[in-house]
Amino acid sequence: MLMPKKVKHRKWHKGRSRKRLVETRGTTVAYGTYGIQALESAWLDSKQIEAGRRAITRALKREGMVWIRVFPDKPITKKAAEVGMGKGKGAVDHYAFPVRPGRVIFEVGGGITEEHARAALRSASFKMPFRTRIISKV
Repeated sequence: MLMPKKVKHRKWHKGRSRKRLVETRGTTVAYGTYGIQALESAWLDSKQIEAGRRAITRALKREGMVWIRVFPDKPITKKAAEVGMGKGKGAVDHYAFPVRPGRVIFEVGGGITEEHARAALRSASFKMPFRTRIISKV
């Protein structure tokens, strides 16, 4: 699974909810021919990114190329079960990427047909915790 080698600070602030803000960077297909774009905001876990990547590579039967356009570098902390309040912040549990509407998550390309690409990206969209749409470069 994806995880940073090192971060500047071990535990980050949670951040403000930015549901109404639309993404300004990474909104178009840059590397491949087809891509999957987020329509809602959420935290994308490294396990969900890996599940989407595996769904795409299995649907494409290892043909073509896959690009992952997001990287989980936000540490998410969690306290153990049945632990009382107080005593500081919990340990880092996993890493996530805060997705805003408009961000391209995955791209596929490299000599595959449109039907294969759409089927692969559709199977990956079921793994995402938000609504998505399939976009193309042309």
